[in-house]
Amino acid sequence: MLTTKQTVLAVVTLCTGIAFAIQVPTSDQISIASNDRSDVLPGFGGAGDEPRAYRPDTSSLDFVYHNHEDMTRYLRATTARYPNLTALYSIGKSVQGRELWVMVVSASPYEHMLGKPDVKYIGNIHGNEAVGRELLLHMIQYLITSYTTDPYIKWLLDNTRIHILPSLNPDGYAASKEGTCDGGQGRYNSRGFDLNRNFPDYFKQNNKRSQPETEAVKEWINKIQFVLSGSLHGGALVASYPYDNTPNAKICRSSSTCAVFNSYVSQPSLTPDDDVFKHLSLTYANNHAKMSRGVACKSASPSFENGITNGAAWYPLTGGMQDYNYIWHGCMEVTLEVSCCKFPPAYELRKYWDDNQLSMIKFLAEAHRGVQGFVMDPNGGPIERAQLKIKGRDVGFSTTKYGEFWRILMPGVYKLEVFADGFVPRDVDFMVVEQHPTLLNVTMQPSKPPPSSPVPSESSGLGERIDEHSQQKPTVYQSTTTARTAAIATSSPTVFNSAPSNADLPQYLHNSANGTTQEILQGLKDRLVFTN
Repeated sequence: MLTTKQTVLAVVTLCTGIAFAIQVPTSDQISIASNDRSDVLPGFGGAGDEPRAYRPDTSSLDFVYHNHEDMTRYLRATTARYPNLTALYSIGKSVQGRELWVMVVSASPYEHMLGKPDVKYIGNIHGNEAVGRELLLHMIQYLITSYTTDPYIKWLLDNTRIHILPSLNPDGYAASKEGTCDGGQGRYNSRGFDLNRNFPDYFKQNNKRSQPETEAVKEWINKIQFVLSGSLHGGALVASYPYDNTPNAKICRSSSTCAVFNSYVSQPSLTPDDDVFKHLSLTYANNHAKMSRGVACKSASPSFENGITNGAAWYPLTGGMQDYNYIWHGCMEVTLEVSCCKFPPAYELRKYWDDNQLSMIKFLAEAHRGVQGFVMDPNGGPIERAQLKIKGRDVGFSTTKYGEFWRILMPGVYKLEVFADGFVPRDVDFMVVEQHPTLLNVTMQPSKPPPSSPVPSESSGLGERIDEHSQQKPTVYQSTTTARTAAIATSSPTVFNSAPSNADLPQYLHNSANGTTQEILQGLKDRLVFTN
C-alpha cells in the first residue's frame, strides 16, 4: 500500500489566484483502475456500452447566431451564474482587438485537478464556418445544466477540465454572411491569413507570418498540457486525423485548390499513433447521427468510408493546427467537419446540435483511455518536463510541472521510455485494457548525488508569461535506456511501494523487475478479472 506522500504547495493563477495543496505519491506503480473509482466512467468501453440518447436541450440559449458582443455577454452571464462549474478567460486578441474567449467547464474550473486531464474544443478557426461556434456555446450550456441530473456528465466534469474556445477567428466571422454554404468570404483573419495554414510545420518550412490568433493558441497549449482536442470546421461531414502534411505532397493552399485536389487520389500520411487517431475519429463519427454513413455532401464531393479520413489522404496542407498539436505538444487533435454547409441558416442549428451532441461528449471521454500517472524523484518530488515516449511510437510527450502524464492508447502491451535531465533513463512495461485506464507511477534514480527535491515554481496557469514558443522541430527521442521495472497491481485501486511486503503484493510480483515481459504479463493475466 502507499506509505508516504509529499505535499507540494503551488499557486494557480488561472483567472484568480487560488492556492491549493497537491499530494504526489512516491512509489513506482502500475495498476488497473477498478469500477469503484470515482474517476472511472461506468460502462466505459464495455461490451454492452451502447450509444446514449441524450435529452433534448431545453436551456435558455436560443438557436441563433451570436455575434461577438452577444457571445461575450452570454459567456460572462454564464460564468456569473455557475461560478462553481465555469471560469472565463481570454488567451489573447484577434487582429481587430476581439477577445479570444475560453470557457472552462469542470467541477474544478479555477484549479488544476491533480491527475485529471485537460481537454479542449476550438471552433471557428475559419470565420465563415460558423456551425461549430454555436455548437460549442450549446455544449457549454448543456454541460452545466446537466451536471446535477446526468451521471455521465457529472463523471466527465468531476474528472476532466474542459476548455472551450468558441471562436478563434472572430474577425473572419464578422465578415461572413449567414446562408453562404461555399466560398471564402470570412474564411481568413482580417489580414487575409488562413489560420489553419499558419502554424509551424514538421514536414515543410512554413514561411507565413505568424498571426496574433495563432500565437495565442501556441502560447495557450504551451502553458496547459492538453491531452485531447477537437477542432470544429464546416463544409464537409467527416472526422479528419493527422497527418495533414507529408514530405512529398502537393500542397492545398486555398479552398479553390482544395476543390481541385478532391478529384485526385492523395496518399495517406500516417502517424505512429494511427490506431488511436482512427479510434478517436470513429468515436465521433459513430456517435454522430449521419457522419459514419460516409455519404458525400454533394455529387462532386468525396465520400469517406465510415465517416473518417486521414488528412493528407483527403488533401495535404502545410501549417495545420492538428499536426502542430500532436508533433510539438503530444496533444491528439482531430479535425471535425460537422456540416455540409459552412454557414447555414440559423433555423437549421437545432438539427446540427442534435446530430453532434452525443459525439461531442463521447469524444472528450476518450481522454481517459490508455495510461496515466506521475514521474517522480526518489523523494517523491515531481519531475517537470520529463520526456516520454511509447516504444515504437516516436512522437513523444512530456510531464507537467507536477510530474503528470497521460497518453491515449488502445488495448495492448507497451513499453514506456522515460528520460529526464540528471536521472537514469527508465523503461517500464505495462498493459492497457479496454475497460479502464492503466495508472502508472515511475520513480527516476538520479545519475549523480541528488539535491533536495525542488518545490515547483509558484506560478502556473494562464496568468504567467512565457517565452515565445520555439519554431525548431520537436525532438524525436532515441531509446538508450537500461533499467526496467514493472509492478502490476490487481484491479483494486490500491497502489504499492516498489519494495512491498508479502501482505502487499502477490508473490509473482516480488521479482518482476528481473522477470521477462512474458512472465510479467502472465502474472497479470492470472490476477486480473475483466468485466464488461
